Amino acid sequence: MTVSRERPQEILHLVEPPDEGPDAALPVVFNLSDNNSPADVMDVLSLRPFASGEQPWSRSARLEHVKPDAPLRPEGARLTRVAHERGKESVLAEGDGWTLLTNRWKNGAAYVAVSAVTDELAESVLESCVKDATEPPKTDDTHVEMGFWHMGPHGPVRTERAISADSWSDIRRNYTAPVAEALDRVMGLTRDEVAGRLLLLHGPPGTGKTTALRALARSWGSWCQSDCVLDPEALFGTPSYLMEVAVGEEDDEERRWRLLILEDCDELIRGEAKQSTGQGLSRLLNLTDGMLGQGRDVLVAITTNEDLTRLHPAIVRPGRCLAQIEVGPLTRSESLAWLDGAEPGPDGAEIGPDGATLAELVALRKGEKAPSAQEAPSSATGFYL
Repeated sequence: MTVSRERPQEILHLVEPPDEGPDAALPVVFNLSDNNSPADVMDVLSLRPFASGEQPWSRSARLEHVKPDAPLRPEGARLTRVAHERGKESVLAEGDGWTLLTNRWKNGAAYVAVSAVTDELAESVLESCVKDATEPPKTDDTHVEMGFWHMGPHGPVRTERAISADSWSDIRRNYTAPVAEALDRVMGLTRDEVAGRLLLLHGPPGTGKTTALRALARSWGSWCQSDCVLDPEALFGTPSYLMEVAVGEEDDEERRWRLLILEDCDELIRGEAKQSTGQGLSRLLNLTDGMLGQGRDVLVAITTNEDLTRLHPAIVRPGRCLAQIEVGPLTRSESLAWLDGAEPGPDGAEIGPDGATLAELVALRKGEKAPSAQEAPSSATGFYL
């Protein structure tokens, strides 16, 4: 192996000359810069036997809820590298005819990749790594498992975590009567009653759109997996990311619906979206009822602060939406009833004739000054209200 450095870029070239003979492995060249960490180096080293052809078979798995004491490697594996950085542990190990890379994070997620001389050996080593390595998520009646997608440096990444989610019956009083009735119908749906692939919640900030979606994830938990996409602009701007999230992997044992939650997508769905986001709007529509959505049990829930009249007509056309609900403030009488018995006890003097939003009522209940329309929570309040 020869090593050379070039300035000013500080590029490290790792060049492994080919062996001689008819069965010689291919030459391998890797480039590393000063920005690469030890864990990055281990990622590169783990690919060497696969890239050269010495171990031409590979298997990998992403895990959630990994047990703290799970070794994630076969007994007797020889450790060759170990690196710790920013809540992540990377381990490079090897055995007879195989190489193993394990990346493990403090949040309980892990990535395991095996290369081996045969496919059977790669599968066997991977199975021994992941066997009994995970445990069921620790949730209770007040929490629900939510997946979170984002585009990482090496492609799309999904992480699961338990988030708080009230039952619909407990929070129904947070919504004005017409909205509560519309949400009643959505909360009570079963997988066989789904008609339309788009759920649109629109209205002013602080009215409880996200709170409703958390309750929906809990209500549908038995038949629908809920995922929140943290970067919807990247999702609909990158076809490979969209395919990973939308198509995913089939589960032969249990085919569940999936609910993709996109918060505050004003730019994506407003009237001029086609000009401002390019193909983003077209890909969203294709996911809901186009070629991409065919045969896939995927629902898309979108929240926006935009007025309905400012949304693109293709989004709100009849037949596309499972439900299209404007979430507005409670009336004055509903607001006073909501505050009744609150601690400390506001007298309702700050409730105007047009009522109040959920955010304003929460502030009053805490004895704080209710935010004005200009001070209402912005998109930064995602997954709060």
